[in-house]
Amino acid sequence: MFTSVLMIEKALTSADVEFVTTLHGDETVSFHVLLQPRGDQADRLLRAIDDVALGELDEAAHERETPEGKDAAALGAQALSVSLDALHAAGSAAEGRLIEDHPLDALKTLVDEIGADEVIVLTDPHYVEEFFHRDWASRARHKVGVPVLKLFSHSKE
Repeated sequence: MFTSVLMIEKALTSADVEFVTTLHGDETVSFHVLLQPRGDQADRLLRAIDDVALGELDEAAHERETPEGKDAAALGAQALSVSLDALHAAGSAAEGRLIEDHPLDALKTLVDEIGADEVIVLTDPHYVEEFFHRDWASRARHKVGVPVLKLFSHSKE
């Protein structure tokens, strides 16, 4: 069985589930999902820049209405539950947890703990972080010791 750590920041869409569950053809894949609830207020500017770059001006204008930090934990738990249910419905073994500490530390710990074969980082585009190679996938490649695949999530269904 192939073991993948799937690092996400929001609930998986059905298109995301189909994409990750078919990456390895007929090989059986077990997923260990890590979900990072929205960060603190310092991340808000970067998210607004990403929204503007994507042409999502309404999203940028409403960034301050979205729960941050500890207030986002309940929404994160719900998104994780929805994602795990969707992976199970697609016939995949999956378990998951919310990231409470630094995301890359949690990722490295989980990869070592389960002997993962790969990491899949599935997020929205983050242009500022990607330009400076400060996004999760770029930084994880230097830390986890297994292949890291970066994919962009499908927006809304």
